[in-house]
Amino acid sequence: MTIMTMASAINAGLRNALGTDPKVVVMGEDIGALGGVYRITDGLQREFGPRRVVDTPLAEAGILGTAVGLAFRGYRPVVEIQFDGFVYPAFDQIVCQVAKLHYRTRGAVKMPITVRIPFGGGIGAAEHHSESPEAYFAHTSGLRVVSVSNPQDAYTMIQQAIASDDPVLYFEPKRRYHMKGEVELERPLDDAPPMGGAHIVTRGTDVTLVAYGPLVPTARDAAVAATDDGISIEVIDLRSLAPIDFATVEASVRKTGRLVVTHEAAQSGGLGAEIAASLTERCFDYLEHAPVRVTGFDIPYPASKLESYHLPDLDRILDGVDRALDRPNSLSALASESGGSLL
Repeated sequence: MTIMTMASAINAGLRNALGTDPKVVVMGEDIGALGGVYRITDGLQREFGPRRVVDTPLAEAGILGTAVGLAFRGYRPVVEIQFDGFVYPAFDQIVCQVAKLHYRTRGAVKMPITVRIPFGGGIGAAEHHSESPEAYFAHTSGLRVVSVSNPQDAYTMIQQAIASDDPVLYFEPKRRYHMKGEVELERPLDDAPPMGGAHIVTRGTDVTLVAYGPLVPTARDAAVAATDDGISIEVIDLRSLAPIDFATVEASVRKTGRLVVTHEAAQSGGLGAEIAASLTERCFDYLEHAPVRVTGFDIPYPASKLESYHLPDLDRILDGVDRALDRPNSLSALASESGGSLL
C-alpha cells in the first residue's frame, strides 16, 4: 500500500493508462506544461509528449468535438474540463453527440471518451468554479456518470473509465484533492470493484445514509458522531450516479427502514430526488419514515463567504438523521406551530 493524495492517485491512474495503451490521449486547457490548474496532470506531458498530452485552446465545445473525432478513429481521449461551471459550453457535444452516437449507429461506433470534471464547493472560489452539475448528465441516457470520494477509487476508477467503451463523466471533488489514503497501486483492474457498484462505508442498523463524492467523508463523520446518541448509521458511497446501484441501497433500506440522501447540488431535480423516489417504489412496505434529503439550496452558488451555510455539513446531516428517526430536529418547532408535519 502507498499513501497518496486523491490528486496524486488520479495522476498515477492517468500515467498508467497512458503507458498501457498508446491510443489514450489526454486533452485540456493548461494541462500540459502547467500540469492543470490543480496540477492533476503534472509531469505527464514531459513523460509522454505533447501529442499524447495536449494543451488545447479555451474552447470546451471544440475540445469535446475533437474528442468525438478521435474516438471515431479508435482513440480513447481523456478530456479535462478545467472547472465544473465550464462544462456548459460543451453540453451540446456531450448530450447530443457523445451520449447518442453508439445508439444512433446501432452499435457500430463506440465513444470511449472520459470527461474529467473537478466539481463541488468548499474551496472559496467563484460560482462557476464551485458547481455540482452531475444531475444534468445522469439524466442523459448513454452516459456513465461516476464520482470518487477517496484516493483508491480515484486511482482505480479513472483507469476503469478510460478502459470502458462507454462515455464516462468522471466527477472529482476538488476540495478532497489533498485528502490522503492508502492506494494499492499493483492491484489489477480485473480484481477491483466494478465502477458501477456502490460501496458500504460503515455498517449500521438504524438509518441508511447515501452520499457520493465530497460528502462521503462528512457522512462517515456523521456516523461516528451519531454513536454518542446510540444511533447506528449505515453509510453508502454511491460511486456510480448513472447507472445507480439500487440493489445495494435497497438491501440497506430494507434492513434499516429509513433513508437519508445528501449531496451538494440543489435539492430540486437532484440525484437525491431520484434516489428517494426509486427507493420509495422499491421499499415502500419497509420504510418507517419518508426519505429525507440534505442538500444544497435551490439558489445559484453563493459567494464564498456564504458557502459554509450552503453546503451540507455534519450538523445538517445529523439533523436529517434526526428527522428520519422522528427525533427533535430543526423542523420540529415549525411543525408544531403549523399543527402538522412539514416533512
